[in-house]
Amino acid sequence: MARSNSRQLAIPDAAAQAPPLIRPSAFRAVLISLRPHQWSKNAFVFAALIFAQRLFDPRAVATSVAAFLVFCALSGAVYLVNDIADRKADQLHPLKRMRPIAAGTLSVPTAAAVAVVLGTLAVGAAFALGWRFGVTAAVYLGLMLLYSGPLKHIVILDVLTVSIGFVLRAAAGAIVLDVVFSHWLLVCTTLLALFISLAKRRHELVLLASTAVPHRPILSEYSPYLLDQMIGVVTASTLIAYIFYTISPETIEKFGTNWLGLTIPFPLYGIFRYLYLVHQREGGGSPADLLLTDRPLLACVTLWVIAVVLILYV
Repeated sequence: MARSNSRQLAIPDAAAQAPPLIRPSAFRAVLISLRPHQWSKNAFVFAALIFAQRLFDPRAVATSVAAFLVFCALSGAVYLVNDIADRKADQLHPLKRMRPIAAGTLSVPTAAAVAVVLGTLAVGAAFALGWRFGVTAAVYLGLMLLYSGPLKHIVILDVLTVSIGFVLRAAAGAIVLDVVFSHWLLVCTTLLALFISLAKRRHELVLLASTAVPHRPILSEYSPYLLDQMIGVVTASTLIAYIFYTISPETIEKFGTNWLGLTIPFPLYGIFRYLYLVHQREGGGSPADLLLTDRPLLACVTLWVIAVVLILYV
């Protein structure tokens, strides 16, 4: 009987140790490190395609898809560099310690080589789509590499840098199509990205508790109260900016309709739902995962897109 209990107790312990011992192939390890489940963030590239009313232009769609793939490759290269820089800190995180580089299933030289090749090819492809788009892509890559280095250790600048990354994606989508980059797109994207970045910081601070600072030293500069204050300001600003955008005379004249205001309930529900998940369900660590796994939030975003397309095109 004692031996049976001993064996049962050993099972969960072995299960906890199993993942680091599973050494996937180099290709699979690289693919995991590229984080394809996070590539949905690059969908900001398609904002200009929709709001420039080019959604049913096959050439514009193909160009936007190519731009999206370029940013997927760029973000993959950045993730590799970031995992290399954070491999020691990631080993202290309950989830990030399973990343291939932190777990030791992908060597640093291999990851660095893939990052260099992927980043170079992506920037080359970006310039092939247009020199202005190429410059934007190169600026994005350079900024994200700086974030993986010193910028992530500077309070407030860390979340601002991540937010600028989203803005550059949206701007690149307009540049590659050679359409006007609306100041409304700049404001709404910046505020929404700030909201997501601050919510992610709060999730890390609450989830890791006493191990938060060893994992990410910059978290010592934040507190849940401070982040809640920032999130409150950004939440209100985001909603107000979107509401003013939909009802502004400029928007009504541009699209020839004042019905865009009917889409206001979607961002209202979406942001409140996100806040609920952050505060009540301890979510927000991975915005992309949250969007894909929370059905109400995914339905809200999908219905918003459908509503916008119907109003602008039908």
